[in-house]
Amino acid sequence: MELRVLRYFLEAAREGNITHAAERLHISQPTLSKQLKELEGELGKKLFIRGNYNVRLTDEGMLLRKRAEDILEMVDKTEEEFKALGEITGGDIRIGCAESEGIRHLAQRIKAVQAQYPRIRVHLYSGDRSDLAERLEQGLLDFAVLVESNDLSKYNYLPLPGADTWGIILRKDHPLAEREAFAPEDLLDVPLICPRQGLQKELSDWFQEKVDRLNIVATCNLAYNGGVLTQEGLGCLLSFDKLTDTSPDSPLCFRPLMPTLRSKLFFVWKKYAVFSPAAEVLLNEMKDHCSAKEMQGPARMF
Repeated sequence: MELRVLRYFLEAAREGNITHAAERLHISQPTLSKQLKELEGELGKKLFIRGNYNVRLTDEGMLLRKRAEDILEMVDKTEEEFKALGEITGGDIRIGCAESEGIRHLAQRIKAVQAQYPRIRVHLYSGDRSDLAERLEQGLLDFAVLVESNDLSKYNYLPLPGADTWGIILRKDHPLAEREAFAPEDLLDVPLICPRQGLQKELSDWFQEKVDRLNIVATCNLAYNGGVLTQEGLGCLLSFDKLTDTSPDSPLCFRPLMPTLRSKLFFVWKKYAVFSPAAEVLLNEMKDHCSAKEMQGPARMF
């Protein structure tokens, strides 16, 4: 299976049209069709359902698309790293990030690195814990920012300063908006929108035996989308503070959980990882930053 043919396959899958894909690839339509037929023969599976004008993926085709995207992303990343070896004038760094106000520390260090090396580019990938951990394990990410409930034993890591506060995002005209905080029993009859990653550890521990009595109407892995559902009256969002607009002009407000629940973030990388020069520069910058914050004593909570 050639990488070139995988790129052809992905282009056809994205376009949904062989002719358009061939034009984008700057090859003839018969050549592209022949390559795709040979790929199907090599794998022994039909990858496309062909119509008069368009094509769509079979189940086997969708599986290959996911694998091909991962393979080619790894190939491109490896080529970039080798091009950057021996010089730090530029390079690409890929970082997976959980949603958090604490990402501000990472952004500040990226800015400092780019001030010294303007050609270094950073690519952020937002996702939930399992997604980020999987991509880090596969080598698709150089670093990840993970919430503390992850098993960190298989990583090297730096604790980021501060912590995020959990609470409820709800409409200001909601009957419960007058509350100053929410205890577990206050939420048992409330339609809740929960983050998928939060249900695994922190929130389950906080709710304890009451977790099975929650009325969860939706889950999401991005706070922005959860905020939109909340604005439309679908339910109340369990979330970190400062991820959703709760300013005076917003229809939403934030109320903390009681007892207080906070989560720390960690900047992590695989043990024994070999970094490109650009990634090494950022890692050293993060180490210096976190060490300086630790020397200053307890960091302020966001």
